[in-house]
Amino acid sequence: MAIQPIRLFGDPVLRTPAAPVVDFDKELRKLVKDLTDTMMDAPGAGLAAPQIGVGLRVFTYYVDEQLGHLINPDLDLSSDLDEEGEEGCLSFPGLSFPTPRAVRAVAKGFNMHGEPVTLEGTDMMARCFQHETDHLDGILFIDRMDPKQRKLAMKAVREAEWSGLAAPVVKFSPHATGGKAL
Repeated sequence: MAIQPIRLFGDPVLRTPAAPVVDFDKELRKLVKDLTDTMMDAPGAGLAAPQIGVGLRVFTYYVDEQLGHLINPDLDLSSDLDEEGEEGCLSFPGLSFPTPRAVRAVAKGFNMHGEPVTLEGTDMMARCFQHETDHLDGILFIDRMDPKQRKLAMKAVREAEWSGLAAPVVKFSPHATGGKAL
């Protein structure tokens, strides 16, 4: 098991768009395992590679007893929104807020072996796909809130016990591309 430290809000890696995966190799499979182990240990419903300091477009999920991962995701979202759904984030420990999200999502991408995958989800699964894909784009769930809710969320962040802690030492990606696209 390779549990990694989870980066907290304020760490610049969380605001940096991740590079597409180009090599579907042993190192990528190790990254998926590390993400899965870390997510399950936390525990969380999802975890994106930037949350453990790796700038690649990979996330794992565990929703409704479905465990999986997706690489280089592309989303197709329904137009109907769940305005009041509570959402939390492992990079904002102990905090959750109403965050508007599409009720249904179709996520297309690849598995760790480079095979095409299409996933469909509603409610919590759709929320997870959107939340984790946002992480890969350098977007955080607080960015999706209306200004009034975001102000309340930022107040809670400033008051959180973990707020203001030093960001962990940035490590280089174990992936052959060093976290960069070729």
